[in-house]
Amino acid sequence: MTITSANNKHLVEVRKLARASARRESGRFVAEGEDLNEAAAAAGSSAHYVLCAEGHPGAPAAGFLEVAPALMAKISALGSSSRVIGVYEERWSAPAGPLALALWGVRDPGNIGTVIRAAGAFEAAVVVLGPGCADPYGPKAVRASMGAIFRVKLARCSSISELPGRVVALVPGAGKPLAGRFAGTATLLLGGERSGLSAEVLAECDEVRHIPQVAGDSLNVAMAATVALYEVTRMAAG
Repeated sequence: MTITSANNKHLVEVRKLARASARRESGRFVAEGEDLNEAAAAAGSSAHYVLCAEGHPGAPAAGFLEVAPALMAKISALGSSSRVIGVYEERWSAPAGPLALALWGVRDPGNIGTVIRAAGAFEAAVVVLGPGCADPYGPKAVRASMGAIFRVKLARCSSISELPGRVVALVPGAGKPLAGRFAGTATLLLGGERSGLSAEVLAECDEVRHIPQVAGDSLNVAMAATVALYEVTRMAAG
């Protein structure tokens, strides 16, 4: 039976989950679009439920709940309404090695999602979100992750002491160049683009390094994370 009421409990919940406070309270988040929901299935993540526009070829065989197209358009956060919307449980892990990537004060959700995507590409053990970071389960971050949100482990922490192994802070132009793999467990730590890492945070790190550049002052935090992960994993991949 097609959902035709805007007051349907599933549609009401999807609208609520656009707010960070509702996600924190329920521990649930929304994934919009066929690609993200296919990525969830491929990663073995089960949805609480999946809504699809009436007439979508995947329903009802896939167990989707059909929704009148006009109502799907109203609950979609995308510019063009999505045909598939799934609701999933947030997953949180403990910070762990052998290679962790930590973010401190990264407020842009698009950067958070892109970092998670990079972590998935280079098989970092976990992405740790420190104080002042955007919600990785917000709509923009989930979309930017391109499905990696369902594969990559996420953790939260409030202090540098919680990070696993040797903590290596990345600061433009400071310390030695980042080169090669680390021996043992290590955490790569990156700060927000505007404020970077404070002197207090840096004092708690084991060392400071930088990504050598041919030109320019610094890299976008998501680009820096991608380059750093490539550098410290490339020898293993080879």
